Amino acid sequence: MSSSFDKFQKRRLISSYFSVVLSVFLVLFLLGILGLFIINSQKLANDFKEKIAMTVFFKNEANDSILKSFGQQLKVAPYSKSIVFVSKEAAAKQHTDIIGEDFLTFLGENPLQNSYDIHLKADYVEKDSIAKVEKQLRTNPMISDIVYDKQLVNMVNDNIKKVSMWILIISGFLTFIAVLLINSSLRLSIHSNRFIIKTMQMVGATKAFIRKPFVMRSVKLGMLGAALAILALLGVLAYVETSFPDLGILNDKFLIAVVLLAVLGFGILITWLSTYFATQRFLNLRTDDLY
Repeated sequence: MSSSFDKFQKRRLISSYFSVVLSVFLVLFLLGILGLFIINSQKLANDFKEKIAMTVFFKNEANDSILKSFGQQLKVAPYSKSIVFVSKEAAAKQHTDIIGEDFLTFLGENPLQNSYDIHLKADYVEKDSIAKVEKQLRTNPMISDIVYDKQLVNMVNDNIKKVSMWILIISGFLTFIAVLLINSSLRLSIHSNRFIIKTMQMVGATKAFIRKPFVMRSVKLGMLGAALAILALLGVLAYVETSFPDLGILNDKFLIAVVLLAVLGFGILITWLSTYFATQRFLNLRTDDLY
């Protein structure tokens, strides 16, 4: 009979430990994902901005030397991320591939123009900045027109501001939920030992002495949950880096290390505080209140 009861108690204890580790792991993993997203959100936004192209068309009078000289100027321009020269012949071929027939056969000549596709640096993909770049380029008498999607530029910048605001709100909300979940799991774990706590107190043990083993156990469980969360986060980082190498998500190793250390520190801190206050609550209760 005693053996069966001991086994039951042991299974309940293991189940309690497992639930604490699982809740810590899940919460810290989600917070870690959010932290990694926040530090890479600007990089993602910049990457999207730099995919917006500004196309500069040249007059037919512009010869090869003029086109080449303009390309050299773009390479050293502070606003230029990358440039691609598209000759009128290459543009005609692209149009032919798109419409499925050679329009030159019935036009008799190529009406398209030589052009440069300019991908601006993210800082210049703003309404005012991109307008200044356009104004500067139009001073070149050989340029016939400059085309880019103004509405897309405005929409991207507006949406980035909105997303940034919501990220801050969601971060605060998830952090609050994380504290509540971990605190609830640990309080349930301490609650099952409330009679042991009160018995130790009745035989003369100090509050610090009673709290210490519970706090140490919870901190160890918190460290285990945090370690599992860190391993899962490293797995996610490796997957994203392999699937989307252009993002360069592993380039900023310092900030990634800060997020991972913050996950570990948060796991230790919240388990320590939750256990401290949970044990303190039962230590301050009267014996009759334990029931």
